Amino acid sequence: MKKSLVKYPFLTEDVEIYEQDNGHKIVLAHKEGGMVSVSSWVKTGSINENDKNNGISHFLEHLMFKGTHKHKAGEFDRILEAKGAIVNAATWKDYTFYYVTLPKGENNENFYTAIDLHADMMTDPVIPDYEMGAPFDVNDKNVTDKRERHVVIEEIRMRKDQPWTKVYNAVNNAMYTNHPYKRDVIGTPEIISQVSQEEVMNYYRTFYSPKNVTTIIAGDFDSNDVLKRVVKAFNWGERPEAPERNILPDKPVEHQVYVENEAHINSSFMMFGFLGAPARDLRNTIALEMLAIILGEGTSSRLYINLIENQKEHIFNMIDAEHYLFRDGSNFFVQANFNPEYKEQAIELVKSEIEKLKQGITERELNKAKKKLKSRFACEAETVSDIGEAIGYYMTVCDDLALAEEYIPICEAMTEQDLIDTAKKYLDLNHTAISVLSPQG
Repeated sequence: MKKSLVKYPFLTEDVEIYEQDNGHKIVLAHKEGGMVSVSSWVKTGSINENDKNNGISHFLEHLMFKGTHKHKAGEFDRILEAKGAIVNAATWKDYTFYYVTLPKGENNENFYTAIDLHADMMTDPVIPDYEMGAPFDVNDKNVTDKRERHVVIEEIRMRKDQPWTKVYNAVNNAMYTNHPYKRDVIGTPEIISQVSQEEVMNYYRTFYSPKNVTTIIAGDFDSNDVLKRVVKAFNWGERPEAPERNILPDKPVEHQVYVENEAHINSSFMMFGFLGAPARDLRNTIALEMLAIILGEGTSSRLYINLIENQKEHIFNMIDAEHYLFRDGSNFFVQANFNPEYKEQAIELVKSEIEKLKQGITERELNKAKKKLKSRFACEAETVSDIGEAIGYYMTVCDDLALAEEYIPICEAMTEQDLIDTAKKYLDLNHTAISVLSPQG
């Protein structure tokens, strides 16, 4: 078993990384206190899906809680929640992760139980047909089954009705040409209603291989003791390695793409989308994070001051900017809710503010952005669950926890010109996708 150490900022001890011969990585992060976090991050999400099984990663996430050969469905949650645990999971484009956060308990009793149950769920899910629900015709209004297949489909339908989801899905689809990132993570009712138990289990066996999984333990514990327990609990058996990914990142669209849809809404929604730098490119992703803060985070941002506070007409109800980090290239968004009567003017005002970023950044804006990013980074080391999530991101999306050591130095060294150069490189209005959702009619 290989061992390496990383000096993770704001933690009092080096983070220990152990890689077993089968590729399963175990990360031990020390944080004093009575709470512990046990989580496993799997390198799979919608990145490994296609048009026929889109949504299977998220569906599997739900089904992982439906029992093992040792524990019936519901037993996992019942045992841990009785001990004060928070138990949950999430699926995104590059990863799926499962976590348990709870008090250690007397003599670490709760902690050890969480490790055993979590490992059992990750390595031996049963996913029985009677918990999954039988395939059915999604257009059949008489089906009243309440099992997990239907739970997920209702979740999809509820989400699809949300205006922000509609405008985001449209811009996300328009930004990409071939990359799997263009698909919605949650999938479609048509696919989820038909996917079989065999397909789900095959997907699990293919991508939930030990080499694809990083298990993170954060809290106050004896490393040797916990390492032995985790190694013993995770019995992977004979499992083939997941196939190597051979996906080329998409280039930005060749020319500006505009998409407009209608819905039963009273105000309009808009998103500008740009393809940014891959997650491992800290210099450019940190610069894009700073640009999002300067342009559109909070009431001191340019977008708020110039387009809400100082506008004579009431055009915008809200407007901000966000930066999403992904393995194969980040996304930079400007999003707004606005008065439909001013659609053309609203679009031009946003374009103007994006262009102004390339003309100059003030020292005050730069320092504000640095302070916010450093504060966020420090906050990620305050709780065991936040530590586990931050480490999981670096290990799974960036493939390198050591990048965390470089974050603050790169942040400190950033200059106004660095931000201008990044804005010119990635925020080109000739290579953006714009999605507008307007009131019907």
